[in-house]
Amino acid sequence: MPEFNRFRRVQLRDIWPHEARNFTPWLEENLVFLAEALDMDLEIETTEKRVGDFRADIVCCNRVDNSRVIIENQLEKSNHLHLCKVLTYAAGLDAATIIWIAEKFCPEHRDVLNWLNRNTSAALQFFGIEIEVFQIADSPYAPKFTVVTDTYEQLTDK
Repeated sequence: MPEFNRFRRVQLRDIWPHEARNFTPWLEENLVFLAEALDMDLEIETTEKRVGDFRADIVCCNRVDNSRVIIENQLEKSNHLHLCKVLTYAAGLDAATIIWIAEKFCPEHRDVLNWLNRNTSAALQFFGIEIEVFQIADSPYAPKFTVVTDTYEQLTDK
């Protein structure tokens, strides 16, 4: 008989205690996991990019059209502070794609991103991405990125 074990969810802070010092460098090195979830071809430009007094976590290039992509990381439930950050970075860096990663999105923040997608052009995309990490026994960790917002196309088809 084949051997089985439990599939368990791992707490994000157990793996990455600090967003900037732990998670951002990991995501920079493992961007392929996020790119696959979004079906995008992303290339890192820089991390911790200054935008006035603030710092965008990750700035990428979408290699399909050479547009700018920003990624804001949050290892807890979405909050207003991070919503303000994604808007500040989008404007300050003239981003075409804004990716906000959080452990969980509250419905109000998901609604804001969907509203932005519905009320802006197709050239501007906002993604809410929930991250989970799983492990079976002592296996390597397995990240799971789930898109929780609708795309411009999905919203305009409704």
